Amino acid sequence: MKSEELTETDRTDEADFVFKPVRPVQSEGQAPCQLNCPCSTNIRDWIAPIAQREHTGASLREAYEEAWTRIVDHNPFPAVMGRICPHPCESGCNRIGKDGNVSVSALERFLGDWALEQKLRLPRLDRESRDESVAVVGAGPAGLSYAYQMARRGYRVKVFDWHPEAGGMLRYGVPKYRLPRSVLDAEIARITELGVELCLGVRIGTDLSLEELKADHQLLFLGLGTQQGRLMNIPGENGASVWVGTDFLERYNEGHALSLGEHLVVIGGGNTAIDVARTGRRSGARVTVLYRRQLEEMPAIDSEIRHAREEGVDFEDLATPLEISRDASGALRGLTVQRLHPGKQDDDGRHVPQAIPGDTYYLDASAVVIAISQVTDWTGLEDAESMAGAETTRQPDSRLTLGGDVLRLGIASQAIAEGRKCAEQARGEPPNSLLADKTLPTVKVDHYAGADSVNLTEALPDERLLSPDLETSHTISENEFLAEVQRCLSCGSCLGCYQCWMYCNAGSFTPLEQGGPGQYFSFDSDLCEGCGKCIELCPCGYLSPK
Repeated sequence: MKSEELTETDRTDEADFVFKPVRPVQSEGQAPCQLNCPCSTNIRDWIAPIAQREHTGASLREAYEEAWTRIVDHNPFPAVMGRICPHPCESGCNRIGKDGNVSVSALERFLGDWALEQKLRLPRLDRESRDESVAVVGAGPAGLSYAYQMARRGYRVKVFDWHPEAGGMLRYGVPKYRLPRSVLDAEIARITELGVELCLGVRIGTDLSLEELKADHQLLFLGLGTQQGRLMNIPGENGASVWVGTDFLERYNEGHALSLGEHLVVIGGGNTAIDVARTGRRSGARVTVLYRRQLEEMPAIDSEIRHAREEGVDFEDLATPLEISRDASGALRGLTVQRLHPGKQDDDGRHVPQAIPGDTYYLDASAVVIAISQVTDWTGLEDAESMAGAETTRQPDSRLTLGGDVLRLGIASQAIAEGRKCAEQARGEPPNSLLADKTLPTVKVDHYAGADSVNLTEALPDERLLSPDLETSHTISENEFLAEVQRCLSCGSCLGCYQCWMYCNAGSFTPLEQGGPGQYFSFDSDLCEGCGKCIELCPCGYLSPK
């Protein structure tokens, strides 16, 4: 057909095929793991030096040290957090739909243990000492994180805590089978090596007033935590053989004998409740957990629930106690339990349980632990209690900041993040966290070869119960570690796959002599023909349309 014979429709169709150039932009994208990390740790960027060391020529030790240094910039407890953090970072991993998420927890734990074996020291940011003195109240994860960040900036730091040893809930709330004390002690010791002074056995507000601290120090941080458990206000709860979860775990972790009898009933569904239940089994009791919602809505870590089941813990969901019954001598005999139905969903998508009228049952018990929630103990600091409801960590007294569970109840990694952010705020530094643009890059998962995720090896249930302090799981081997880092997709950051360079006919990409994780090529837009092939082939989403 000659051009003059084209109809108007034909002309429109022909116009649709006019070439429109598509040129790339080299732009770092937000990795979903960092977006989901309570500590805002750039997981992709600490994995990269190891996963991509063949490109950089770094030795294995150099790559390990670089990765560990990047972790502890945010979190001084990688060996601890590799064991106890639920790692919500893994929930958004782009590999989930392919062959399972990257096991960040296993990687962090290996690297943390390796650094302890190598006796690596925490890095300072400022070699010069400052005149200002800093007081920290609370030697838990928030307080120690703040102390670490201020000490590495050259401040003189004193940490006050009423316990005989530092660690807060990490020591007194987490059982040894989850967190060996040798690991916790070693990571705390590295913080004190920076010059942080621990003043233990001192209760601020009783032994020493807050005003006295203000007189002696230029900056103060309150990281009091929430170590005081809450009761349910039901008949019979005030008496022998009833504990709140935090008190129960603290007494057990301090080595006190607990008389549980034959059947321990634990009320709650969080990590504290599961820790209590597993501890009860190690004490020889039969254990039942009562939870008011459905089991699939239980907030405890999935692996901890699985371990509890393996160890013989029974679960009864949609159930809540109405009364704890005792005999004439006051000895605990059992509980009257109300059956519930799920009810409507709340804003978080969880069902609000409702009582089923007239549907109750009796449960024999010799001991009860209530592990439903925790609050801050403000004894001696009542004047400061009103500060906890503030929208900001910085208080009207500009020298004083609050952080950690005292502001909002959460997991240990959130408390560590609070401590770091408060230190940055005290120094007037910009937040060291996420990218301004939190748009997730488009990752082409099919480009990557399949590889199954590593699984931690675990002690058998019978072995765990026979040796109460035996660690449940084991750190992965170095070979497993090196295989697992290779599974990281490097979402949003150039990983040096060379696809753009190989397929660009115009020669727009040039390998950099000093290239490394995040940027291996320069791009000349003047040479680009706009075919868009590089964007189509870029697996990690580092190249995007301009």
